[in-house]
Amino acid sequence: MRTDVTAFGEILIDFTFDGVNEGGAALFAQHPGGAPANVCVGVKRLGGTSAFIGKTGEDMHGTMLKGVLDAEGIDVSNLVQDGDFFTTLAFVSVGPDGEREFSFSRKPGADTQMTFEEMDTDLIANSKIFHVGSLSLTDEPARSATLKAIELAKDNGVIISYDPNYRASLWNSEEEAIKQMRSLVPYADIMKISDEETTLLSGHEDPKEAAEILLSQGPKVVAVTLGSHGALVASQEGTRVVDGFKSEVADTNGAGDSFWAAMLTQAAHADKPLEEIDLDTLESFLRFANATAALTVRKHGAIPAMPTKEEVDVFLAEVDA
Repeated sequence: MRTDVTAFGEILIDFTFDGVNEGGAALFAQHPGGAPANVCVGVKRLGGTSAFIGKTGEDMHGTMLKGVLDAEGIDVSNLVQDGDFFTTLAFVSVGPDGEREFSFSRKPGADTQMTFEEMDTDLIANSKIFHVGSLSLTDEPARSATLKAIELAKDNGVIISYDPNYRASLWNSEEEAIKQMRSLVPYADIMKISDEETTLLSGHEDPKEAAEILLSQGPKVVAVTLGSHGALVASQEGTRVVDGFKSEVADTNGAGDSFWAAMLTQAAHADKPLEEIDLDTLESFLRFANATAALTVRKHGAIPAMPTKEEVDVFLAEVDA
């Protein structure tokens, strides 16, 4: 049985601002996170199978992260714990509008130290989709490991999923970030960007223009998330925009990851090549993904907020009633 989605990249602790104590000191709640790990959880909760490849420290945080993924039923056989490095930490403040600001402890973080030689090549080759982000491109050896793993996956007919995730503080410069983030576009079969990343990835601010530019570089399906306005999906057949759902926002952390988990789960279960999935079907995928994200933002944290397939189905049934 092939795994629906195998993801490689960062797994870390999000310390999210959680008010102040009686003495006025800031309190931060410990949440498991990291975009590729979030996607794995999202896929599993939506009825798919997933595996995570990555590295943590051999410390309390790494042990906690591995335990969380294991408890979710995710394959963690290739989640390496390395005593030479510390698990990456991200401190996240959330503004009144639900938007986030990040500060990272990652110099280097364990997630950047995964080598290709430590990766389970059989796990990658026996997946329907191999998913990566862009934070594994910031440092070696993870950068080379990402590229070699993608080449291996493509050689075995595995769909490549790419979700660039721009975090300015993790790059030496915006120019380097743009170069590295754009370098994976030609390898991707299906990819997602946010409306804040259109110019970085394509040189065009308009979401539709950005999607069309990216499609011309190799991907068969491109999605652009538009915040509260929903999302756009594009293929060679054309583009569609699907409105988002109104939702009380507690925390936007993990919304994009849950959205993408929903898209990938549906693509994995379509059992046909991406180029054969028509635009009407992609539009239905997008609606389900928008609903998944709408439920995610209602709760705090990323992984803790990810909904199940049943919860999304009930939400959509109530909307359609």
